[in-house]
Amino acid sequence: MNPTSGLVGSEQVPGDSGALDTLEEASVLRELEAILTSPPFQTSKRCQQFLSYVVRHQLTGNQERLKERTIGVDLFQRPVGYSTGDDPVVRVQAGEVRRRLEQYYHATTHQSPVRIELRVGSYSPEFRWAQDALPLPAFSQAEGESNQQRDAAKAAVHTQEQLTVALPAKAEAEVKAGKRSPFAWVLPIACLALFIVLAAIGIANYRAGAPKSPPTSTLEKFWSPALASSEPVLICLAKPRVYQPAERLYHLNSKIPDRFDSRSELMFRKPDLQPNDKITWGDMVEIPDYGLAIGDVYAAVQLSAALGQMKKRNRVRIGGNYSFEDLRNSPAVVVGAFNNRWTLQMTSNLHFAFVEGDEHGIIKEEGPSGRRWFPKYDSKGIPTEDYAVVTRLLNSKTGQFVVAVGGILSSGTQAAGELVSSPEDLENALRSAPPDWIERNLQIVLHTTITDGVSGPPHVVAIYVW
Repeated sequence: MNPTSGLVGSEQVPGDSGALDTLEEASVLRELEAILTSPPFQTSKRCQQFLSYVVRHQLTGNQERLKERTIGVDLFQRPVGYSTGDDPVVRVQAGEVRRRLEQYYHATTHQSPVRIELRVGSYSPEFRWAQDALPLPAFSQAEGESNQQRDAAKAAVHTQEQLTVALPAKAEAEVKAGKRSPFAWVLPIACLALFIVLAAIGIANYRAGAPKSPPTSTLEKFWSPALASSEPVLICLAKPRVYQPAERLYHLNSKIPDRFDSRSELMFRKPDLQPNDKITWGDMVEIPDYGLAIGDVYAAVQLSAALGQMKKRNRVRIGGNYSFEDLRNSPAVVVGAFNNRWTLQMTSNLHFAFVEGDEHGIIKEEGPSGRRWFPKYDSKGIPTEDYAVVTRLLNSKTGQFVVAVGGILSSGTQAAGELVSSPEDLENALRSAPPDWIERNLQIVLHTTITDGVSGPPHVVAIYVW
């Protein structure tokens, strides 16, 4: 058999023609079929299509089809000449395929003459034949990871091979020479101890780099793109500008001069002003340390706790403490709607969008006959019902996985945060979603009641998957 590998770019094994014979090609196709029907790939049609596409074009020598823009046009229906920098759909999908290949080779028990690999930085698969490589677990990691685990494991195996050969040879030579050292047992035991240490290092490194088990719960599936990322999840809250009456206004019409014992009391009292009293813009003072919505804070706490239980690092960012560049580098949760410009920008052209109404904000469904949702108030103007949208984008405008949770009012945002943090609520919400929703973008419109300013449980009223 010709031990050829399809290597990155045009690189080939030295002295090899780079062509596969009929038997080798058949072996690759059998291995491809085994991979596509395995549990890691059965749940993702996109990953099946991607891997099948690159392998078959590699086998037929169509290297020109294995370029990012070409794959985007062929598989993801992107327009010819689209910007791959703004739309990383191919890179994201390739990373997911690599992750599932790791899971497949980590779990598989069948012996195959060939192993299919997709190296980081290339869309040309490699075919590794059994006689060309040590029978080690797959250590091809996601983008940016080192090869320390692979090197340590190989070192342990290499040491084992050396000891296996050296020890019997030395013992045989001593027997033939007719001499036996009184300390002959020291060397074997020392070598055995050395091997145990090296093997332990190899196992530890393998476990540290081994792929995580596939997500099982609906909550883990919902957050799986974020869990697969090596970067922490950014929980991004908005902080609008907040103004307070200047201190002198509190004393302007006060019946008891200097009745405030401290300036901190100004935060909890109203100035003694009448409806017809006039004030100027100079009478208002901006308070930079205040401005978070109560529902946003509740949602952020729920989200951080849920991600922490899934052992995913996360960081909270407020107002000006994060930028679009931050969102380009990490998966993120954007909290809030009308008070958060990032939510409005990322959802403005989606099926469900937040728009300004005549009297208040509303949630609008796409299309001339689309539905509308808006908050309700009692006779005193106190809100009693609110609506929110949960948006899950695999490939957002930032190029990263993004979830936006926002209500028309603060209570809706709190309910949306509860939905995506609760395994039970999320399980119920996605019962009517297509089975492959995990591989697609989705939006959920939910309703909540408000009692004494506290939101009730979220109830799904509409869902859209694409």
